[in-house]
Amino acid sequence: MDQVRPPEELRGSTVVVKYGGNAMVDSGLQRAFAQDVVGLWHAGLRTVVVHGGGPQISEMLGRLGLESRFEAGLRVTTPETMDVVRMVLTGRVQRELVGHINAHGPLAVGMTGEDAHTMTAVRRPAWVDGRPVDIGLVGDIVEVNPRAVRTLLEQGHIPVVSPVARGEDGQIYNVNADLAASSLAVALGAARLVVLTDVEGLYADWPRSTEVIERLTADELGELLPGLATGMLPKMEGCLQAVRAGVRRAQVIDGRVPHALLRSVLGEQGTGTTVVPDDDHCDAPPEPVRM
Repeated sequence: MDQVRPPEELRGSTVVVKYGGNAMVDSGLQRAFAQDVVGLWHAGLRTVVVHGGGPQISEMLGRLGLESRFEAGLRVTTPETMDVVRMVLTGRVQRELVGHINAHGPLAVGMTGEDAHTMTAVRRPAWVDGRPVDIGLVGDIVEVNPRAVRTLLEQGHIPVVSPVARGEDGQIYNVNADLAASSLAVALGAARLVVLTDVEGLYADWPRSTEVIERLTADELGELLPGLATGMLPKMEGCLQAVRAGVRRAQVIDGRVPHALLRSVLGEQGTGTTVVPDDDHCDAPPEPVRM
């Protein structure tokens, strides 16, 4: 990459990226993602990564002979499952990502939502067909203390955060990474939330059509939200919450495309869906990234 320049309104601002999907399990995409994160850092953006780990958790549960079960789109998390979640997220996925980023310099620092009580959660209720179901130790974030993350950013680091949170009673909860990234973006006053996924963006009429909605307002997304497919629901819910709480842009992009992150944040038009505030006015397109 010869030179990267962020749009004027992004210079010096914070970008929170949720890393997941195919980008996490394909070695080439892992390296490209790490390059993009470092590219954002070199462009002067304060970058935070929140990662998932669903495929890796399911694989480990299978190897240990433990059941992988989902209700209402969420992993049922027993105490035994929670031990595996913490082990895989912090001991494997986070370490691999930190290693890929730090291949470019001593930048990334791993942490969890537990550290310094960064994220506080309560048990999340769930319903299936109008009936309450027990999904175990799955949490909703109710408070974020961003002090530790801000300190790392001020020191020039790239925080890499595992979505595990502590309750006020000391219980540890498995938190959806999309919603964790959204909550952290709001608490940090981020200018941008970017969510990597396994599809091109939000489809206008899935599964009958693969036409991607390129841009929509918070109110427009709010109307669509109840009818979305289970897999896209937490991603778009996180985008909606972030934009309504002050984040200027929330993007869902295709993590299967190498360097999609850098292109999307730094201005080159690509696939994906962008959620904007209801009073947003479309600006002139920024200068493209030169690669």
